[in-house]
Formats: sequence, structure tokens, C-alpha cells
Amino acid sequence: MSEYQYYEFSAIDQPLTSKQQAELRARSTRATITATGFTNEYHWGDLKSDPQAWMRRYFDAHVYSANWGTCRLLMRLPRPALEASVLAEFIQTAPTGKRLRYWDSFESCATPEHWILGWHFLDEEHEHERFWSETDGPGWLGRLLPLRDELLRGDTRPLYLGWLAGVCANEIDDDESEPPLPPGLQTLSAAQTALADFLMIDPDWLTAAAAASPAQENPKTTSDMDAWLNAQPANKLRATVRLMLEGKSQEAERSLRGEFLAWQRAQSPAHKITPRRTVAEIAEGREKARARRLERERRERAAQQAKRRAERGKYLAQLARTQGTAWAVISKTLERGSGAAYDQALQQTKELCEALAAAGREQDFRKGLHKLLRSHGQRGAWIKRLTKAGLLEEVEA
Repeated sequence: MSEYQYYEFSAIDQPLTSKQQAELRARSTRATITATGFTNEYHWGDLKSDPQAWMRRYFDAHVYSANWGTCRLLMRLPRPALEASVLAEFIQTAPTGKRLRYWDSFESCATPEHWILGWHFLDEEHEHERFWSETDGPGWLGRLLPLRDELLRGDTRPLYLGWLAGVCANEIDDDESEPPLPPGLQTLSAAQTALADFLMIDPDWLTAAAAASPAQENPKTTSDMDAWLNAQPANKLRATVRLMLEGKSQEAERSLRGEFLAWQRAQSPAHKITPRRTVAEIAEGREKARARRLERERRERAAQQAKRRAERGKYLAQLARTQGTAWAVISKTLERGSGAAYDQALQQTKELCEALAAAGREQDFRKGLHKLLRSHGQRGAWIKRLTKAGLLEEVEA
């Protein structure tokens, strides 16, 4: 199997300058480089730089995939967008200046201005077919990129999925407790579903973990927004509009949204805190979820098989009703005189035999085949096929 690596980076908050694009071009002559991204694949060699260094300097998101069974997602968020205390519930954060190790399923590190979050999966046993071809990398970043906006809006489900990926990889002990369980884990967004797929999270672990997750509430209402806006001082709103005019609309939205959500939470009655479970307790639910899934899949397979049998029965019944036309079609096929035509005619004959047998009309099949042989019995290759299939016995009988 030839080597294959895929690298894709995306700049979101700030487009790349011409100078920065030139710096990237100096590292790769074959890559696709624009003001918003870098994409390249390697069949030999490797990226002549450190992806983490690029994340610190240029980019806000990165996807990597290699056909020896590893993939990773990196995302860079402004430090104010995610409180250190919130992040610490899901992961140990490396001190400022330290790097990600690419060892654990979910990691984070801090720079003076940003958090860099890293989700990682390694197929040590080479079990998953997705890595056996050269098509795993493209498309992932587009599916996963909305996670960044979700994190900026305070959605912690991507963080929980990172922790759960560590559970699936046996990186977390059974007696350790889960982080705060986010609401809406049973109704993941499209990007969160893609993240679970990207990290190959066991669906039974996910079902068990999500079982205790409360439904996600609507984070905003028109009346709430009006009440909050009416309470904001004019100078604060002017500062937000200025940010937008300066081309910093994302920063303005992030600031406003964060303050609004914090205000809204303060206005809401205290929610019941979901007790934290240990990994061992979630594992018990996983076994039950697995049993339910296997039973559901068994029923689905049985239903599909019954549907296919019913459709097959209808087809054979129709074929038996129109046997005259069917024999004519077989005769016309044989007239082509090729090996492919004989194979096709044999399949048609076998189906007609099955159809007439199902209708209790075996005698009609013997008569029809005997008549067909009067016209095509001299075709030796065709007779060999009939003999091997046991259909000539039907005539002799």
C-alpha cells in the first residue's frame, strides 16, 4: 500500500496576507494556497513544517489524515471565547507555550492569545476501511468547521465528545468521573455527528453517555434579546458597531453573544445539576445500549429480508404470468451467439424455472424449454451451461 497523507488548513478570523501566502508557498510548491486556506496531499515526503506552528501563526482549523490509520482535527479559538475553568473540566490543558503531543484522543494547549484544541484518532489495529484508500482526508474539514462556531457560542458538546473519544480509546480509568454533561447530547448537530464519525466513537458508548443528557433549550428568544438590548449602554453598542465597520464582525458577534448568553443564564431559574457518572457506570449503560442496538439491527435485517422476499415473489409471479414473452426474450438473447449472451440467457431461464415452479407449473417449464431446444439445441456452449445448471434434467423428467 502506497503512502498517503492529507493536510488541510483554514483561516477564518483573519485572511492570509500576500506575504503569509508567499511564506507558505516557500514550504510547498504543489499545494493549493488561497487567502483562506492551504490544501495538499503527499504520496511521498511530508509537510515541510510543523502544523502546530502554522496553527499558532496562520490558521484557525486543520485536518490531517494518513492511510496508515491516523487522523486529527485542530481548532484555534481566542482565549476569551472559552473559560479555562470550563475547558479544564474536559481536559488537562498544557501550560502556555507547551505543545500538543498527538498522543491522546483529546488535547489542548494555550498560547498568549488562543486555545488550540486537538482531537486525534489512531487505528492501531488497522481495522477501519476508511483509511485504506486515498479519499479519507478531503471533505472532513468542511463538515467539521461548524464546530468552531458552536464552541464560540458556548456549546460544550464537542468537548464532551473529545473526552468520550478518550474513553473509547481506553485512556481514562473506570473510576474517573465524566465532565459536566452538556444538554442536547442525544440530538447532535451535523458537525458534532461528523466529529463522532471522524473519531470513530463507539455508537454504544455515545448512546449510553447521552442517555442522561437533558434536552437542549432554545438559547435565545426575541423577548429576551429585546430586554437585554434595552439594558445596554449606548457607548457599548457603538463600540460593537465600530468593530463591525473595522471588519471584525466575528469578534463583535462573539462578544455580544457571550454576554447575552451569560445574562440569559443569570435570568433563568437554576437547573438541576445532573449527577456525574463514573466511566464504569456509563459502561453498564453501554452494554444495554449495545444489546438494544443489536436487537434493532436484527429486526431491521429481518424486515429488509421480508421486503426483498415479497418483492421477489411479486416479480416471479409476474414472470410466470407472462411466460410466453419470457421464452421469446430468451430465444432472442440466444440468437446473439456470444458467451455473454449465453450467460444472460441462462440467468433468464433459471429465473423462469423458479417462477413457474413457485406457481406449481413445472410442466409448463419443461414444455417451454423443450420447444426452445428445438430452435437452439445445436448451440454446444449453451447446452453445456444448461447441463451444468441442471436444467436439462427438467426436460428429461
